[in-house]
Amino acid sequence: MNTQPSGSRSNASRYLFLFLLGLVVGVVATVMAMRAIDARKDHFHDSVMHVQGWHLNQLKKKVEQNRCAATDVLPNLKALRTMADDLEPAFPDLADDQRFAQHASRMRARLDAALASPPLNCAGVSTTVADIGESCQGCHQDFR
Repeated sequence: MNTQPSGSRSNASRYLFLFLLGLVVGVVATVMAMRAIDARKDHFHDSVMHVQGWHLNQLKKKVEQNRCAATDVLPNLKALRTMADDLEPAFPDLADDQRFAQHASRMRARLDAALASPPLNCAGVSTTVADIGESCQGCHQDFR
């Protein structure tokens, strides 16, 4: 014989179902809220760093592929130089910091030198990549 009324078993399953439904709705709402908060953040600084990193990696790949003619590397150097103009606007909280301004200026100076006298062989491209990487590393050591 069954000592429990049949209604309590169905009520427990209803409560369990409602609890699980509430849990799923809560998780979905949390994910939606997190995405909305993330969408409101300014991603400009991350974008500048990603684009510069991509172009620097392209220069490294050109060396690996032995494609180091000026016509091969100039587009990446020009893009790096263009993005270097956006360093201060990308990091407005650091724009007034003298060290940051020096790092940004040094980066632009190295890129200007590379554009004024483009590397003509892979050894020159490697040296240019090392110089640019040194500029990046100096800033990242101070501000990361």
